[in-house]
Amino acid sequence: MKKVLLFFVGLSLVFALAACNSTDKKNDSASSTNKTLYDQIKAKGEVTIGTEGTYAPFTYHDKNDKLTGFDIEIATEVFKRLNIKPKFIETKWDGMIAGLDAKRYDMVANEVAVRPERLQKYDMSNPYIASKAVLVVKSDNTTIKSLDDLKGKKVGQSLDSNYRVVAEQHGATNTVVDGFNQAIDLLTSNRIDGTINDSLSYLDLKKQRPELPIKVVYTEPNATQNAFLFRKDNPDLVKAVNKALADMQKDGTYLKISKKYFGEDVSK
Repeated sequence: MKKVLLFFVGLSLVFALAACNSTDKKNDSASSTNKTLYDQIKAKGEVTIGTEGTYAPFTYHDKNDKLTGFDIEIATEVFKRLNIKPKFIETKWDGMIAGLDAKRYDMVANEVAVRPERLQKYDMSNPYIASKAVLVVKSDNTTIKSLDDLKGKKVGQSLDSNYRVVAEQHGATNTVVDGFNQAIDLLTSNRIDGTINDSLSYLDLKKQRPELPIKVVYTEPNATQNAFLFRKDNPDLVKAVNKALADMQKDGTYLKISKKYFGEDVSK
């Protein structure tokens, strides 16, 4: 009887320990689940960031094959101030937001435009860069001063560009180009009269090739705002990033990075 009694006592202890262990695991799991994304990032000391790495001057590889660019430097500085190491994960733009949805990374830094429909599904930081469409002509051109002056003129735009539609709506004839650089080559060789593109691309081009005989004659009044992209419902992470961005504006760090890539303040 004593042996039987001891057997059942021992068995009871085994079940009790197993139950405690199971409860502990559930508690640990619940504790982990209750942690916000920002809490998890701080605990790891690392944030993963999706980016292209092929979109100069925002995110690209320099001559030493080091990932760099305006967005890369801004994001790196933000998380330096939060004492968190950024780990950039390069991916193609077409699948970048899907990668965020799939939790391949914690956020995206890649000139993501702030749009109402996007804000319905995602969190976004305060805008850190603004861009506008600009009409570029040769420096000695005195006949084109606005979009309306494009009537009967030749422009160079890529086939799927919204800028092509704008130019043609104003009466221009389009010569299809592969990109902005080709359009500029056609412009400086007098084969087209003008081209419409993003103001940031223009500033980058003039910084790289200041000798180009080109100028901006029209800038659209409404800017496109760009910001960091996060999965929905991460207010504490967004708040921390916004504070770091604001501090960078106040102490001049943002302006320093902006002038390095564009020669001026591109926050507005």
